[in-house]
Amino acid sequence: MASQDQFQRFIFEHSQIRGAWVQLSDSYSDVTNQAPYPSSVRQLLGESLVASVLMSSTLKFEGTLSLQAQGEGPLRTLMAECSHDRQIRGLARFDAPATAESGLNALLGEGRMAITITPSQGQRYQGVVPREHNCLAECLEDYFQRSEQIATRLFLFADDQCAAGLLLQRLPGSSDADNELWERVSQLAATVTAEELLTLDSETILHRLFHEEEVRLFDTDPVAFSCSCSRERTLGALESIGKDECYNILEEQGSIEMDCQFCHAHYEFNRNDIDHLFTGHSLH
Repeated sequence: MASQDQFQRFIFEHSQIRGAWVQLSDSYSDVTNQAPYPSSVRQLLGESLVASVLMSSTLKFEGTLSLQAQGEGPLRTLMAECSHDRQIRGLARFDAPATAESGLNALLGEGRMAITITPSQGQRYQGVVPREHNCLAECLEDYFQRSEQIATRLFLFADDQCAAGLLLQRLPGSSDADNELWERVSQLAATVTAEELLTLDSETILHRLFHEEEVRLFDTDPVAFSCSCSRERTLGALESIGKDECYNILEEQGSIEMDCQFCHAHYEFNRNDIDHLFTGHSLH
């Protein structure tokens, strides 16, 4: 069986229709094992991670794409992020009742969902994701239709061990023949099952779904969990809260300790570190 944690693009030849497939195993576990997530929260986080990989693949940029949601239900925060080189991270914050809930609306309740694109160079962009469905994939399809005017089909699945997904998009400039092809491949894609996406490799799935179509597959790319936190970035966060606040914490606690929310890396800063941060030199 092909190794998991892979992403692959494909196109339908002689058309303006493209697609992408992703399957996550180790990277999904690396993210979801950071906290004791209830199964329902774990699965929604898995779907979000898959969605972040698939959506970032539609962009031509260096940087990150993140899917974020703030809710008033038992799931208060959801975030999944993917970089241009397929490095993923994510987290969820939840109340205990989340163990009894499932489905997007039951978990998040009233709340806001957004997609944030942060390029290495240039302006940051944020777009609001409509929350008119109880299914993350359908909400994201609405986002592409309304924000990008691009017809999109998304299929997202996750269980306790694996997360996987499939994306189809019809690009601008499509012909009547493309319209017919789009209707056909959309209906075929809708027959895919969670078991197929979670257990089969891309070639097998795409052959099962589209064996009567002319499909070109590109090389697979690995996907991996990686956190972009660092001592320098954490110092930057301290700088943003201000000199007075940092020295107040030092007076009370003797040092400043911070843990990364994504990977639980631990950072500790003493007075010399804070002196150097705000004055450019430390006292020894």
